Formats: sequence, structure tokens, C-alpha cells
Amino acid sequence: MSVPSITRLDLKRLRVRPFAWTLAAAVLAIMAWLFLTDLNIFLALQPKLASQEGNLGFTDIVSAQHLLAFVQLSLLIAPLITMHAIAGERRAHTLPLLFAAGLSPARIVLGKFFAALIYLWLLLIGVALMPLTLAHATTPDWGQFAAALLGCALCVGALVAIGIACSAFASHPALAATAALLIALILTLLDRGAEISGVQSGWLDYLALPTHLTPFLQGLVRSMDVIYFLLIVALSLAFASRRLAAEKVRG
Repeated sequence: MSVPSITRLDLKRLRVRPFAWTLAAAVLAIMAWLFLTDLNIFLALQPKLASQEGNLGFTDIVSAQHLLAFVQLSLLIAPLITMHAIAGERRAHTLPLLFAAGLSPARIVLGKFFAALIYLWLLLIGVALMPLTLAHATTPDWGQFAAALLGCALCVGALVAIGIACSAFASHPALAATAALLIALILTLLDRGAEISGVQSGWLDYLALPTHLTPFLQGLVRSMDVIYFLLIVALSLAFASRRLAAEKVRG
């Protein structure tokens, strides 16, 4: 078996699980309601915005905030989708079968990662299509929208990688989900905690997720922000692979 085989297998599992469909339906329903709420706010502000130059537009008030809301919701979705990735295999005693099939720990981790990532990216595409339905009636900033979509996709990838790493170390899926949620919340609130404590530290700001996501939402694609998300993905998957390698040796 290869990485694509593991990915296809996990996607088939998600496809037949009522939980995955129920979660997707709930997420899209919540995002549709939030989209209508943001749209009402934009329509209420439009007379004031029209009388002022250089102010916020549809992309800033509706599209970017809509994508940001999905990322915030992904703090919960990603742990729920990834918690069974490896911890579930371990609990069902099927992990040794994957090792016996000749799969390396890295291939197992990558296959699980891509399956969960595809699921969440499909949801992201569905969410992104909502503001695009009004593209003919508004003047969206396509460059800013593309940058915001890229940043959200990278951030979701980082959250999925963290979830896979937690699933590799946890003995139970619930523990994996809890750990992934806590780590994501810490990375999200790290800079705000420093501000409340009166601590001024550049490295705390750098470690915080919002520090690197906000420029994307504003239409800025910076190499340091792309590298940040890719580093989280690489380190998380590396830790997960090492954990499985050690378990394979012991088993």
C-alpha cells in the first residue's frame, strides 16, 4: 500500500460514516447563517461606506470575515476529524496490520493527513462559494479573496497536522481531540495572553496563529507566514512519524 491508498481508504471511511456527513451539514448550515449575518451588516453599513473613500468593502466585511469564521470553527472540526486517524487504529488493534502490510510510519501519517485535509478543504471550498454567489452584484477584490483563501487553506492544514500528531501520541481518540483543541487554542490566544499580561515579546507574536493569518485576510502573501504554517505541518507530521516508528520497533 502507498500514501494514496491510505488516503483513499480513510476517505471511504469518512464517506460511510454518518458523523462525517452530519458534521459537514452542521458546519455548512452554521456558515450559511453567519454569511447572511455578515451580509446584513454590510448592507446596513453600505450607505455610510459609499459616502467615504478608501473604506472597507465587500471583501473585507463579508468574504474575509466569512473565511476567518470557518478557520475559527476548524479549531473544533480538525480535532474531531483527526482524533480517530491513528488513535482509533491503535484502539481497534489494526495499526499492526498496517505495519505488516509493509507501510512505513511516514506513509501512514501522510495518508491520514491528506485524507483529513481533503475533507476540510472540501468544506472550505463550499464555504468560499457562498460569498462568490454575490460576485456579479458586488465589486470583490479578487486578489485579496485569493490571498485570504490561501491563508485559510494553510491554517487549516496546520490544524489538521496538529490533530494527526496528537492522534499519534494519544491512547484514546477523545484524548487526541482534547489535546489538539488545547494546542490550537494556545496558538490562537498566545499573543492576546501576552498583551493582557503586559508582556512584549516578538517570539510570542511569531508563534501565534493570528499573527500569520491576518496578513492573508488583508490581501498580503508573505513568505514568513507561508513558512510558518508549513513548519507547523512538517514538525507535526515528523513527530507523528517518529512516534509510530518507535511503536513499530516495540511491537
